[in-house]
Amino acid sequence: MLPIHAVLDPLKSALANGNTAALAAPPGAGKTTVVPLALLDQAWLGDGRVLVLEPRRIAARAAADRMAATLGQEAGGTVGYRTRLQSRIGPKTRIEVITEGVFTRMILDDPGLEGVGAVLFDEFHERSLDADLGLALARETQGALREDLRLLVMSATLDVAGVSRLLDGAPVIEAEGRAYPVDTRYLGRNPTERFEEAMTRACLTALGEETGSVLAFLPGQGEIHRVVRQINERLRLPNVDVVPLYGGLDRAEQDRAIEPAAPGRRKLVLATSVAETSLTIDGVRVVVDGGLSRVPRFEPSSGLTRLATVRVSRSSAEQRRGRAGRTEPGVCYRLWDEEQTRGLVPHQRPEIQEADLTGLALDLARWGARSVEGLALLDPPPAGALGEARKVLTRLGALDAEGGLTDHGRRLTRIPLSPRLAHMVAVASDGHDAMTGARIAAVLSEPGLGGSNVDLHERLVGLERDRSPRARDALKLAERWARAAGGGAGGSVDEGLLLAVAFPERIARMRGKAGEMLLASGRGAMVEATDPLARETWLAVAELGGGEARDRVRLAAALDAATLETDLARLIETEERLAREPSGRAVIKRIRRIGAIVLDEKVIGTPDASQLSAVLKAEVEAEGIGALHWGEQASALRARLAFLHGLDPAWPDVSDDGLMAAREDWLWPVLEGAKSLAATNDGRLADALRGLIPWDLQRRLDELAPPRLTTPLGSAGIDYGAEGGPRVEIRVQELFGVTTHPTVGGGRVPLTLALLSPARRPVQVTQDLPGFWAGSWAAVRSEMRGRYPRHPWPENPAEAQATNRAKPRGT
Repeated sequence: MLPIHAVLDPLKSALANGNTAALAAPPGAGKTTVVPLALLDQAWLGDGRVLVLEPRRIAARAAADRMAATLGQEAGGTVGYRTRLQSRIGPKTRIEVITEGVFTRMILDDPGLEGVGAVLFDEFHERSLDADLGLALARETQGALREDLRLLVMSATLDVAGVSRLLDGAPVIEAEGRAYPVDTRYLGRNPTERFEEAMTRACLTALGEETGSVLAFLPGQGEIHRVVRQINERLRLPNVDVVPLYGGLDRAEQDRAIEPAAPGRRKLVLATSVAETSLTIDGVRVVVDGGLSRVPRFEPSSGLTRLATVRVSRSSAEQRRGRAGRTEPGVCYRLWDEEQTRGLVPHQRPEIQEADLTGLALDLARWGARSVEGLALLDPPPAGALGEARKVLTRLGALDAEGGLTDHGRRLTRIPLSPRLAHMVAVASDGHDAMTGARIAAVLSEPGLGGSNVDLHERLVGLERDRSPRARDALKLAERWARAAGGGAGGSVDEGLLLAVAFPERIARMRGKAGEMLLASGRGAMVEATDPLARETWLAVAELGGGEARDRVRLAAALDAATLETDLARLIETEERLAREPSGRAVIKRIRRIGAIVLDEKVIGTPDASQLSAVLKAEVEAEGIGALHWGEQASALRARLAFLHGLDPAWPDVSDDGLMAAREDWLWPVLEGAKSLAATNDGRLADALRGLIPWDLQRRLDELAPPRLTTPLGSAGIDYGAEGGPRVEIRVQELFGVTTHPTVGGGRVPLTLALLSPARRPVQVTQDLPGFWAGSWAAVRSEMRGRYPRHPWPENPAEAQATNRAKPRGT
């Protein structure tokens, strides 16, 4: 009997007496396959269906197959499954195991969830964006339409108390684990050794030292194939089958990895994180953990989602380790040192805080929610990323200016793709070539589909030639997308145009060496010089990967220059800018650009005073306050005003945002008659800033923020922009005799005194000069007397006379 059986009664009672519950059960407890079957005979369910949500397709199918086998059936009977690529649901199906994305679309299509009695969110600790949104929408359905709907959140490693609070105090049921002891062995890793080499060695060690099958965790498909190749070259054990396991494999290959090893044989399964939860791989008693995982990270500035290779979280490492103790005592080899475990983050950040939020923003608009306020979300999405997502949707024509769904937006919601790809398929459909757009979407959605060629056209050809079940399923799915977009056949839409429509910021133009290019986003990118695409002038890029400043193109299509001027003309911006010829003469140039890529520019004339002023204002509008040439006088005054504004908001806000907001009052008059921003007079800028000071505060400027500190020998400049507050650098001898620490801001802020030696090297930094004289001065004096014997170093500087001279010779 599995551990989950011990808590079935309290779980049933919780769902009979209420409509929410949270179940915490460690891996191997049996929650995924036992709980749904146990709920089928509950009175509150009646003839309703149970939906079980899984984070991955492979887990959904495996769970459905296992439950069906428990009933002596095959999937499609009482238990079925539904994923994006496959569906096995029959008229008698009562339990549907579906992926989280399928559920999101289901509840958006039918907010009342007709015929559904319960929704079970399995492996909720993985915190996918679809799971978070699905639970939030299901809670709204519960509150507005379906009080009888049961929601059960199930997790292996989760803050169940937080989930309970999210569900208004839902009861928490905790199941004990049934884990056998696991011996953990730390192998360490030489940082200069390639990861694949270290993993190969670790897997061979595990096979040689232990019995039973081995499950090894690697970050991605590429690493898996490289390690498979190396192990097959070195393995000397004839009874071991080396098999990969990742989401992009065909069903038969996935089944080969999951099913028990044949009698007398062992398996080495090389898997991504798909094997961390939900899946049970029979016969495994040894785990090799490489300590890495691959997670998507979205960059709003570039519109790119990058797959980042990161160290696993502590919870993931424990889940992986637990796989070795499912059925008997096991062993876990870790490819790091034991002390490094303490440095692992407890959990990976939830996807809602890392992902591209355009899909979330479109789903919210379809739901009728203008914000996330009031939604039952454990973590809110970042406001900046959500705002940028809405801007993208507005540019696609999916949202109107108020954030509401447009007709085109409603059309996109009928195409079960990300908004950019749905828009691409819709554009292709309007060009009577929906299938080209849909096939491109399939290649972009399913890693490895159609091969690995950089040229999109070659990938599409490869997809058509591919006779594998996965490829056939993908083409059937593409047909459904094309129909959802409205069909459209008989035309021919350029592949590069469709990519540019979906990803306009990734339009690229060649520059410099062969293969070097500039993206419209402003980033650099490259194609291998030997690739045929390197000979193209323009590319529409679909996938990028690589470095901090320059990316490698992984998938792209050629783009015709004429297409830019016709079908993509709306992307071309025209601006007039002031420029200088080599002779120094000011001219106005008309520049046409797509983002950072300049198409062409030409001189259109010499500016008169009004034109020059307008151009300068436009430059400020485009580049901000930083475009001005801030001289010493204006910079110093700005720092003083910033200091005073921090003390009292009655003083003007001279931050970049504050100055931009008031630009018409103070800056536009300065630009009248100016020749360029760089040549803007420093004194005029300073006078303009003074004009922002309210008249009743004008006379207090020098009193509260004097530009210089008066000293016994004269004065020293005060740096109001220094880190840590206003600061003065001064030779320590010039402050002899000063017994009160100097302040600014009406006595509220002590100056930071950077005391210097006669050679103007740092001696001490203090905000308490009397305390320095009475305390650490003695040690400073002892050192300075030896280093600068010709300068005075009195025992009591508070009573000494200030000086900036050395002692006369012979004294």
